[in-house]
Amino acid sequence: MPHFPMSSGFNSSDASRNVHPSVQVKNRRKRYLDLHPEYFSADLELADPLLYDRLIRRFQTPQEREAQGREKGFSGVLQADMQRSEAKMDALANPDPNAMLSYTRGPDGEILAEDRDDIPASKEDGEKAWQWEMGLRFMRGDDDDFDYKAVDENDDYDDWTEEQDKYFEDEEPEWVIDDARGDEARSRLQGETGVQDF
Repeated sequence: MPHFPMSSGFNSSDASRNVHPSVQVKNRRKRYLDLHPEYFSADLELADPLLYDRLIRRFQTPQEREAQGREKGFSGVLQADMQRSEAKMDALANPDPNAMLSYTRGPDGEILAEDRDDIPASKEDGEKAWQWEMGLRFMRGDDDDFDYKAVDENDDYDDWTEEQDKYFEDEEPEWVIDDARGDEARSRLQGETGVQDF
């Protein structure tokens, strides 16, 4: 799991971990996403209905859409369709130059999405792009429906690799054998010649 870099001049109150609180929060959020892939379920569609439409829905078969519709129910499907339509109207009225998609009016008044180069060509690429974008949104703390406090203040989501490294550094190599002769305990090497044989 990646660690986010610390800024210079940081004075940590937690000297044992030496991690800035904002970095710790981001690491915990990333760990949460790694442990809970169900976060990226179809319920997340309403977070960005246009992006979901272009990255996920466009690759769904009619059977997959039907199954998803049954799972959401009529009101869920209606809500998603309405939010997608409103988002398209908003994208037409207020174009975002940094957006992955741009929208224009067609010759008959229909709303057309103009694909940019980074629109995925396959279902797998679409899912990866969706998870990447929603993961970044989650890391920034932009999911208004999520209780970030439950993750940000939970040390169960800390990455314990530093503690694991310390544990293994303190461990004796298996080729060191303790000999107890009298009151004196001595260690001797067994099986290691000190000569590299490659």
